[in-house]
Amino acid sequence: MSLDLTKVAAQVGGMVARLKAGGAERRKRLNYALDVLHNSSADLEHLRAKIASSKTTWLVAGLVNGLDQCHKAPPTPTEFAVIATDGSHIDVDRHKSTRCYLINIGSVILHYGVQPGAALDSFPCLYFGDEDLVIAPAGVRGREQPLEGVLLGIKRGVDECRQLAKLAAELPQGSSTLALLDGSLILWGLAGKVYPEFVTEALLNKGFLSYLDDIRKLNNGKRLALASYISFPRSTDVVNTLRVAICPHEVADCDRYCSTGEKRDCDTVAGVQDRELFSNILAQGERSALFISQSSIVQKHYGVHQVYFFYLRVDDEIARVEIPQWVATDENLLNLVHALVLDQCQRGQGYPVALSEAHEQAVVTGADRENFWRLVESSLVEEHLPAPTSAKSQSKRTRWV
Repeated sequence: MSLDLTKVAAQVGGMVARLKAGGAERRKRLNYALDVLHNSSADLEHLRAKIASSKTTWLVAGLVNGLDQCHKAPPTPTEFAVIATDGSHIDVDRHKSTRCYLINIGSVILHYGVQPGAALDSFPCLYFGDEDLVIAPAGVRGREQPLEGVLLGIKRGVDECRQLAKLAAELPQGSSTLALLDGSLILWGLAGKVYPEFVTEALLNKGFLSYLDDIRKLNNGKRLALASYISFPRSTDVVNTLRVAICPHEVADCDRYCSTGEKRDCDTVAGVQDRELFSNILAQGERSALFISQSSIVQKHYGVHQVYFFYLRVDDEIARVEIPQWVATDENLLNLVHALVLDQCQRGQGYPVALSEAHEQAVVTGADRENFWRLVESSLVEEHLPAPTSAKSQSKRTRWV
């Protein structure tokens, strides 16, 4: 039975009415946040010091050299390349006949200039061995972490970065290239203490960050910039910086000064998102000032790949672009990211065309998943191997009167 939308319609109507009623209050909060943004820019050093000494319950952006500055797009090179990867996967299914998973990585190389060209491909990889299905600490048994669900999504991100590093290594010397990933450079799924340290070591230090390092080292003979692109971001790092500025205490300390449920001065900008701020500041093609992510996982592990970010206006959308420190501190690479990300969005109707094409190469549809499991099960039967499935799985494939 499908969803009965007639039973939901009244609830949707109530939601819309509530959103409409709160519009004026939301605009008031946004206008106040914009005033604080501009006023705080007058004494950046004081705000930077206050951020450094404060203890907040929310993630605050680190300041680099500005707060409300706008930077126009630099000129686009006449000869350049853009490489990008994206991925999809088929997770382990405990109701199926065998434990395995598949990761499909789409890759794109786009050359622009006198000799334009494109190379699009996909790289599906099946994982099924005991060593592929878990992450285990060296020399210790019984603490294995299954590679499925959230962890498998993180591994897919690692594989995307590995393929991007491989593409970058194959580019000719002297080339100007933008290497693009979709989503955040921060492996948020590993943040906090959800997983043991050996999982972070395997996926982040020996995985994702090692491939970022491979890309960084290629700058010895190439002009190669790395960035990730986040469309329609929901982040509030910069707004949280304004909350610190608003705080009446010289050292903002949420646990010390603010009781649970108590109304706080900083709540006057609560609910405002970064993209709303910068949609009122940036003109088409402009980027914001640079900011630094102060995520605990970045501070602890990323080193030279510490994540910086800026906001970019592309038509009616504000996108978040993340870059590692070695790109942010090199003006030539920073300008290359700004120019080529904007160029890609203009060619792709508001979204980087290289990422769109990489996604098309990587996408795994519902039909693909069904065909994949059908192939696995039929192959087992052909080899006279047991192919048991759960009663739940069989029930889903059986039509009842």
